Amino acid sequence: MDNAGLHPDPRDYLGASRHIDFGYPEVRATAHRLAARGGSRQDIARACFEFVRDEIAHSADVRRGPVTCSASSVLRNGVGFCYAKSHLLAALLRANGIPAGLCYQRLATGDPRAPYCLHGLNAVWLDDIGWYRIDPRGNKPGVDAQFDPPREALAFSLGDDPGEADLPGIWVEPLPVVVEVLTRSASFEEVLAGLPDSEA
Repeated sequence: MDNAGLHPDPRDYLGASRHIDFGYPEVRATAHRLAARGGSRQDIARACFEFVRDEIAHSADVRRGPVTCSASSVLRNGVGFCYAKSHLLAALLRANGIPAGLCYQRLATGDPRAPYCLHGLNAVWLDDIGWYRIDPRGNKPGVDAQFDPPREALAFSLGDDPGEADLPGIWVEPLPVVVEVLTRSASFEEVLAGLPDSEA
């Protein structure tokens, strides 16, 4: 099942896969190290989020590669686009038994309209709240994503452009168009020149 819809069952969001590959020893060890700080499941979710947001560089911010896609590759190289960073966060959360999925926004990259591109983020299941969206993109001037449930504090908000949207649903696996761009691109410049887009 690629997209579990608008009201997904958290139990569907605990598995490992090719891109959310928390079976790798390094990913699992990092997840357990973050959980070892203690606290509630919400505290563990926060620790995983802040690690990916703050310790993994965003490729476009640092202007370097390699282009990563799987969680293990992101962790090993310490860099990734928003999509790849969301794969790592999902892997760390799932490795700790916390359901996590993938979400996407469609944002304008022009001023004020087309072209558009997808932006990748996450949803995590918090027992007292339900599904809660978090954005590990990485902060910079003008971007201030936080873990502050139940308040959403994402990297980007939708504007008045009718082409912008929150794509519906919470995805178990990455969108194929995202994987295709990340795996075919040889450099971060190539990704930036052909960012993935989808209207649904």
